[in-house]
Amino acid sequence: MNEPRTQGDGGSVFSARHDRRKVTDWVYEEIRSAIIDLRLDPGEALREGTVAEQLGVSKTPVREALTRLEQEGLVEATSFKGAVVSGYADQDLREIYELRELLEGAAARAAATEATTAALERLETCVARSRELRARGDLVGLADLLGEFDVLVFDQVANQRIRALIENLRAHLARIGKLTQGIPGRVEASVDEHARIVDAIAAHDPDEAERRMRDHIRSVLSDQLDARPASDGAQDGA
Repeated sequence: MNEPRTQGDGGSVFSARHDRRKVTDWVYEEIRSAIIDLRLDPGEALREGTVAEQLGVSKTPVREALTRLEQEGLVEATSFKGAVVSGYADQDLREIYELRELLEGAAARAAATEATTAALERLETCVARSRELRARGDLVGLADLLGEFDVLVFDQVANQRIRALIENLRAHLARIGKLTQGIPGRVEASVDEHARIVDAIAAHDPDEAERRMRDHIRSVLSDQLDARPASDGAQDGA
């Protein structure tokens, strides 16, 4: 589409302005959230004037926000449309998931050696609830809970540099996850894969925890690549 979409009632895809925040930071968060939540699709144009009008701000904070988002890889500049929402080519996915393997493998190792009894109980509860939602066929709630599992594992990492890298990657992972929820059997399979990861963490086996985490990530990537139409392989993450 040539302009950011509006919702069915004629309103903006963005939420109401929060006056207590710095304008540029607020505009950045609004556009970023709309991209991650798929209210703005890959390839959708982000015209400064239109976005500024929808948000009730001048073009300057919009321009600054788009620059920040371009640095994060969520927006890209084009010759014809100007700024557009970035998509994911096959190679983008491979590169992101290669980094995900390294970071989440480290997180799983950390969980196996450093997780407290309370943290382990939360992980086990998350897996148990995931199984319940899968049995009920609640795939929307299940997808949200699987994301919660990732956060619980990430929280076991004490290395601040690794945590910072995970945080930078999280926006892409959240967005890619939403783009791939429709892959038949993918969300359900993740429940069993998460259970195996937690078993290794509970056994305090860092090598096995990392191996199972890497196996899970490779499985997700394989399903994503297999689900992409050949013509769309270089376009987006749908």
